[in-house]
Amino acid sequence: MASLLTRVLESLWYGGSPFAYLLWPVAAAYAALVRARRSAYRRGWLRSIEPAVPVVVVGNLTVGGTGKTPLVAWLANALVARGYAVGIVTRGYRGRSAAWPLLVAADTDPAAAGDEAVLLAARTGCPVAAGPDRVAALRRLAAERTLDVVLADDGLQHLRLGRQVELAVVDGERGLGNGLCLPAGPLREPPDRLRDVDAVVVNGGRWGHAGVFRFALAAEAAVRVGAAERRPLAAFRDSAVHAVAGIGHPGRFFRMLEDAGIDVLPHPLPDHAAIRAEDLDFGDGLPVLVTEKDAVKCAGIAHPSLWYVPVDVEFEAGHGERLLALVLRILEGANRS
Repeated sequence: MASLLTRVLESLWYGGSPFAYLLWPVAAAYAALVRARRSAYRRGWLRSIEPAVPVVVVGNLTVGGTGKTPLVAWLANALVARGYAVGIVTRGYRGRSAAWPLLVAADTDPAAAGDEAVLLAARTGCPVAAGPDRVAALRRLAAERTLDVVLADDGLQHLRLGRQVELAVVDGERGLGNGLCLPAGPLREPPDRLRDVDAVVVNGGRWGHAGVFRFALAAEAAVRVGAAERRPLAAFRDSAVHAVAGIGHPGRFFRMLEDAGIDVLPHPLPDHAAIRAEDLDFGDGLPVLVTEKDAVKCAGIAHPSLWYVPVDVEFEAGHGERLLALVLRILEGANRS
């Protein structure tokens, strides 16, 4: 049922379906409410909490995956390499912790913290706090560590959390879909929200204008789940594999493997779906490749040939350096003020 709903929404939002406009009145009302809420924060009728630590928000306008989490990991590692003490706060989406906020480590149960929180802790080694209230998560983190900057994963619409930098990530293949707000389109906010952010960062594709920063997600190897064994993706070339992806845009993962010359048998799952042993058992002995985000949910699954594919952010020439320079310039200004 979830996959059927996903296909219907994909057609509605990205397939040019005219039926989307039947929902236009609801979408217009939603957009008006979003604008009113944002205006209330600008006018001070609703209050943003300004933390003592500078905050960089990495978010998006559309529902579903755009590559925010890999970009947060890239930025965290880049700032750490320049001597910054970095913390990360995230929503902990679909985590079922009995108490929030939750401090997250690489070995935290993803069922409690959410898969993205555990992935960020494992990928960066930075302290991570998860919770629906990002202000409370930041305070918990700051009480544990002395930090120079906090990155907020998926916090663009969490206006209660004050921020110095806003980065909006857009899927360059799908863009903003039909340009309509929920439920007629995929947008959480109207498209003109992009005028207010400090940078628009585009993942793949060619959507966008001359001022955007462009990157792609690249993979070179697969790692056996639960072991240290690592193989180049080329080792799977011209072979059939089952590819399982419970992410916002699973087709991107499948195409990445196909571009590596792999014969992919695709198995899309809903974003953030729990992974069960039966989801990976196809009865034919072929290797099974999953995303890195899904792999954190597979630690307790015994499988003879289960691999995950880590991805790295690769910017177009000069774009990564310019984006990092922009962030550092704003952070240094915030530290002086």
